[in-house]
Amino acid sequence: MVPILSLWLPILVSAVFVFVVSSLIHMLLGYHANDYRKLPDEDAVIDALRKFNIRGGQYSAPRAASMKDMNSPEFQARVKKGPSFMLTIWPGGSTSMAGSLFQWFVYSVIVGIFAAYVAGRALGPDAHYLAVFRFAGVTAFVAYALGGWQESIWYKRPVSVSLKNTFDALLYALVTAGTFGWLWPR
Repeated sequence: MVPILSLWLPILVSAVFVFVVSSLIHMLLGYHANDYRKLPDEDAVIDALRKFNIRGGQYSAPRAASMKDMNSPEFQARVKKGPSFMLTIWPGGSTSMAGSLFQWFVYSVIVGIFAAYVAGRALGPDAHYLAVFRFAGVTAFVAYALGGWQESIWYKRPVSVSLKNTFDALLYALVTAGTFGWLWPR
């Protein structure tokens, strides 16, 4: 068993490496560019929504007030008439990504902490590189990949987007696993 505090270096270094790989994926490779489609007559849609002064948050429409209401003929008619949608509204203002990038780095550190916990409980000091790679890698993959599939299952995110995110997660897991194997206490 290896205490989690002994694994602070692979936790932080793997988070930095994941951050770099993620940046390269999104800035250079561009395969996520079509994850969201452009609305037809985008300006008119934005202008139409703007007049309602909708606060930032998540919305769905049509939205039933209760499970009982979902079965009412009126609600069913609204659904059938369409469109139905889920919508996330961001408040206007800055387009800075600094806060999101910071949160992504913190998230990567947290994934590293879980990878350290699992590998540290399963293995001792001087564990073989591939054993460390396997435990840290599968833990990181689960953390980066599996939660995103809920978006396709429940919220109709295109499966192609979840597949691309799963590929990204595989890259992040490989980077995390390699870093842990390299920096594992000897």
